[in-house]
Amino acid sequence: MASDIEIAQQVELSPIVEISPKLGVDADQLELYGKYKAKLPLSLIDQKKIDQCNLILVTAISPTPAGEGKTTMSIGLSQGMNRIGKQTTVVLREPSLGPVFGIKGGAAGGGHSQVLPMEEINLHFTGDFAAVEKAHNLLAALIDNNLQSKKRSLGIDPRTVLWKRVFDMNDRALRDIVVGLGGTGNGVPRETGFDITAASEIMAILCLSNDLSDLKRRLGNIFVGFTYDRTPVYARDLNANGAMAALLKEAVKPNLVQTIEKTPAIIHGGPFANIAQGTNTVIATRMGMSLSDYVVTEAGFGCDLGAEKFLDIKCISAGLSPKAICLVATIRALKYHGGANLRELTEPNVDAVRAGLCNLEKHLENVAQFGLECVVAINQFVSDTDEEIQVVVDRCSELGVKAVVAKVWADGGAGAEDLAREMVRVIENSDKKFTPIYDWNSSVEDKITTIAKKIYGADDVTFTARAKKDLRRIVKLGLEDLPVCIAKTQKSLSDDPNLIGRPTGFTITVREIEIAAGAGFLVPITGDMMRMPGLPATPSAEAIDIDDNGVISGLF
Repeated sequence: MASDIEIAQQVELSPIVEISPKLGVDADQLELYGKYKAKLPLSLIDQKKIDQCNLILVTAISPTPAGEGKTTMSIGLSQGMNRIGKQTTVVLREPSLGPVFGIKGGAAGGGHSQVLPMEEINLHFTGDFAAVEKAHNLLAALIDNNLQSKKRSLGIDPRTVLWKRVFDMNDRALRDIVVGLGGTGNGVPRETGFDITAASEIMAILCLSNDLSDLKRRLGNIFVGFTYDRTPVYARDLNANGAMAALLKEAVKPNLVQTIEKTPAIIHGGPFANIAQGTNTVIATRMGMSLSDYVVTEAGFGCDLGAEKFLDIKCISAGLSPKAICLVATIRALKYHGGANLRELTEPNVDAVRAGLCNLEKHLENVAQFGLECVVAINQFVSDTDEEIQVVVDRCSELGVKAVVAKVWADGGAGAEDLAREMVRVIENSDKKFTPIYDWNSSVEDKITTIAKKIYGADDVTFTARAKKDLRRIVKLGLEDLPVCIAKTQKSLSDDPNLIGRPTGFTITVREIEIAAGAGFLVPITGDMMRMPGLPATPSAEAIDIDDNGVISGLF
């Protein structure tokens, strides 16, 4: 059986100037990055067309460590939609090098449902991540320079500086560091650290900005820390936002590529969903909706993470509303949540599938709480048995939800035609508009508690002493009306990764609350979540290679 990268390398790519006419975009409107990639100018965004477009959000049940194929399903569904005559674009996030070289692999889909050129998308692509990283670290350098300055010092108390540096790689050794060592000429010694670039507030800002002007305004609103007399300091006080925006001048434009079946694909932004908002940029989504009748997009990890943040943060901020939800489930994930051992997920086990349905049921309840229609997409693997699949189909039918088998890895768009028809049927027969779970104007504690109880199924929420101190700071800064972007494990509906299935009787613990005033949200951090992951014992990087002809192998 061919690997993902082998399948991708067998495809004859079309020049991107032959893909853009499918969106009504002439070749001379593209900003080319070689033959097969281009950036789209923001002038193509059209609110009237956005209002007429049908937006489909792809999310999933709680995943196994390998993930359940939301990106693959999104790509396959978009290809299937086009095959049944519905002009559709898929809009996705950009991969981070951390997972590419870590354990999850890339984020370009798989099998016959991939975006191409696969290697370039998974590696440096068009340099957007690098631009985010540079803009973020520029602010860090300006902060440390101001701490060192005698003539232009703002009087920042270095003990209050919250701005770390970022790096697009899993590197646990950088989580906690000390800078400024080596004498008075090398800066003011202080403790700090690195986050992964996907968790950068600059990435969040890029993903929530409407245009370059809005991006620059949000960059200026980044909260840095306090002066010695407890006056808040923002990036604009350091005159940083202009230069940061200049570094992001090209990164603000979304990227156009193609799927294996020549469906247009827009890829832009790359925040994780367990430690950030987990969705592509507002600009990319609005671009896709301006140029298509249907847009398929995805939100990271399970419905409790990416979909909740997509709906409660991105949609409210950008004035968007999906027409329907596609909830991805796999037999292997249901077995996992039914108590099966990770090493035995490919072995037939109907009882484990049945036991794991509780996780699927909770996510279906969550979709219903948002007032949206849902179709369950069973992402089929070769190890799935007919009996196991039928258990899922029957239970969904009992709940009044259609479950459709989709063979998008093996068959591409042809394997998603039934799913595409069902999504269209649901959209054409529904006039629902989603309802957010909470009101942005309620207290921060109420917003967190509402999500924990309604979406996660928690009994209660506790706040550590540090989190309570953070809450007082948020009130002092007048930021209590911001939405919350909860950092939580993707492995469980709770904040304990070991609680599989549908946990009950648990309490969510909020350890601290970070302020992302530029992005326009607060980040409550639960459990043991870290914003700089580490590499596994056997990193994926060890299997990646390149031959003398420049052909890459080992990516997945």
